[in-house]
Amino acid sequence: MRAGFIGAGKVGFTLGKYLAMHGIEISGYYSRTPASAKEAAEFTQSRYYTSIEEITKDSDTLFLTVPDGAIGEIWDDMRNLPIKNKNICHCSGSIPSTVFFDAENRGAYRYSIHPLYAISSKATSYLDLGKACFTIEGSDAHLAELKALFSEMGNTVVAISPDSKALYHAAAVMVSNQIVALADMGTALLVKCGFSEAAAAEALSPLLLGNAQSVAEKGAVNALTGPIERGDAQTVSKHLQEIRKFAVESTVGQDILTAYTALSKQLIRIAQQKHPQKDYKHLEKELEQ
Repeated sequence: MRAGFIGAGKVGFTLGKYLAMHGIEISGYYSRTPASAKEAAEFTQSRYYTSIEEITKDSDTLFLTVPDGAIGEIWDDMRNLPIKNKNICHCSGSIPSTVFFDAENRGAYRYSIHPLYAISSKATSYLDLGKACFTIEGSDAHLAELKALFSEMGNTVVAISPDSKALYHAAAVMVSNQIVALADMGTALLVKCGFSEAAAAEALSPLLLGNAQSVAEKGAVNALTGPIERGDAQTVSKHLQEIRKFAVESTVGQDILTAYTALSKQLIRIAQQKHPQKDYKHLEKELEQ
């Protein structure tokens, strides 16, 4: 494989360095911001290109590591180039490989290859990419070969359907992005109790990190603790009374009440899996009031 990258942001830096670390030849980078392409090329000991035509000619596999909205635009620039027998890949979590709508008619192969990992630093995220699960979908021709490539680097690789991309990405957003909203809601409740925002964030951090670790190690069912698992309707009732008061005062409080109720219902479902002999109907009634 000789991999070229169109786009030189965090994903391009990270994936390029990760592939290079595992002996994959990197042809280089093209970016609409030449300074970014130069920096990425230095980072991966490759070269930078000044045109899509050049990098396409020099690569057998091209990764479009650009914002989702730009993938179709770049494809429009590429599709009339000599791309026969080349792998055209993007790294979007939500967009299927069918964005390269006529790749196979032009003799190319289309793929979506997405690391299920929050890439936060273009300088260091490649060091932890070995822990990531990669999902892949696309043309049958080289699918097994690309799966094997990442499996041999130590990654878990899951092939998914193009039709599942949006749902798959929603799952990632819930666990990655929406946990930030949940933490912010918890912070708002502590601020209401008299904490400063900084103190609230510091106080909640061990709970957040500890539970994330527990879920990762044990799974959701075995990680569950707290009043829902215990069937403690009295405590849940007190929570709801106070959150309802907050909901009267602000839209944030209303959203917290909605989230608390919805998440508690899901926790009851998890608790029932953990303790199938236990009756949680009294808690369900409390949440419906």
